[in-house]
Amino acid sequence: MYKKILVRLILMLAVVGLLAACGGGATQQTGASDSGTAVDEPMEGMDQSEMASGDVPFDAQFIDGMIEHHQGAVMMAEQALEESERPEIRELSQTIIATQQVEIQQMTAWRDAWYPDLPASEGMAMDMGQMTVSDDTSLPFDQRFLTAMISHHQGAIEMARAAQEQAEHAELRTLAEEIITAQEAEIAQMQAWLSEWYGV
Repeated sequence: MYKKILVRLILMLAVVGLLAACGGGATQQTGASDSGTAVDEPMEGMDQSEMASGDVPFDAQFIDGMIEHHQGAVMMAEQALEESERPEIRELSQTIIATQQVEIQQMTAWRDAWYPDLPASEGMAMDMGQMTVSDDTSLPFDQRFLTAMISHHQGAIEMARAAQEQAEHAELRTLAEEIITAQEAEIAQMQAWLSEWYGV
């Protein structure tokens, strides 16, 4: 009788042990599943971090865009020095080259100081205006130059106005004000020449 009871106890203990083992396995599997979820979450966090680090500060975008914009103006002005028939345009071109080369150097220095490890951005998502003089030789070069530079200056003014509102660095806001003042005056002069010389 005692042997039967002992056998039953042994069998019951064996069953309990098996159930415990199965439960432990299930717990481990659940743990593995939870671990898998935990791995996914950091990956999502990394993606968000990478996305955040990919956000370029406005000031860097402005500098990158305005440097490229100024380089376009300098190239057009250099072309005018060679091809313009009017001394007024050659004088304006010399002013544009001198002024904007200084501003390029200043913006480059600021970028190096403020964002030394930041790769070059694509600049600002704005209409930068005409970047080259038209090849339409049915019109005089000087007329084409004035039309292109007016459009170009208008693009710079729009960028500068955005900087007045959004730039974090006071130096950029000051530069933006100087760009607006100088280029609005040059636009007025170029429009007057277009009207006087070409009736446009």
